[in-house]
Amino acid sequence: MWKCPKCNRTFKNTNQEHFCGKAPASIEAYISSQPTEVQPYLRQIKHTIETALPDAVEKISWSMPTFWKKHNLIQFAAFQKHIGVYPGPEAVQAFADRLGEYKTSKGAIRFPYEEPLPLELIADIARWCGDNG
Repeated sequence: MWKCPKCNRTFKNTNQEHFCGKAPASIEAYISSQPTEVQPYLRQIKHTIETALPDAVEKISWSMPTFWKKHNLIQFAAFQKHIGVYPGPEAVQAFADRLGEYKTSKGAIRFPYEEPLPLELIADIARWCGDNG
């Protein structure tokens, strides 16, 4: 087990990426707390998801921006080299044919900063989550 020296939380993996401190009060507060160079990516994803899911409620869950409707539909978060989008394992499986160039794991998709964000794909995944979640 590894213990973060900043927040004292323990993790299975050494140097695990995570959010230290108190969770932000809103998605905008989360975005504003991130490095300046990352904020435009986060705002693009937020706008894309809120447009695709106009009836979803914006909230923070697990210290991440979350779009919610009776349950968490889709989440996203900034990391050192990528933005993680968390639509759940069923969505990742449903879009596997369009996610081939991205690193995925159970319920998560990594979009690296050095590549343009696939906003149309993110919107399609968000809509799928709204329809199937």
